[in-house]
Amino acid sequence: MEPVFKLTNAETRLAELIWANEPLASMEMIRMAEREFGWKKSTTFTNLKFLIDKGLASNEKSTVAMLYTRDEIIAEQSRKYVDDTFGGSLPMFIAAYTSNRKLSSEQVAQLKHLIDEHGGGVGGG
Repeated sequence: MEPVFKLTNAETRLAELIWANEPLASMEMIRMAEREFGWKKSTTFTNLKFLIDKGLASNEKSTVAMLYTRDEIIAEQSRKYVDDTFGGSLPMFIAAYTSNRKLSSEQVAQLKHLIDEHGGGVGGG
């Protein structure tokens, strides 16, 4: 099964809780979700089931863990957003993002660094 990286707000909250504490005993996860989010046991297990069904988490022998890092999930969500919304065009995304705002000099430097690092030798760099 191909993982599904699109998360609801509730799934994201539970994933964040798991990442911060994994590996995590399922009963401890329930107590933490109740304390942090006010969730009932059924709500926690429902959202965990969604994460498991999406191929993003596991619950083996009552131990819960995420199967992907936060960075991996965010990267995949970002790629999918750019693909779906901008036809995969990163320049179109950046143009839309910056249409009503200026980038700071630090952001420009970071973007230049990323281009140099991932540009495949474009521009002789």
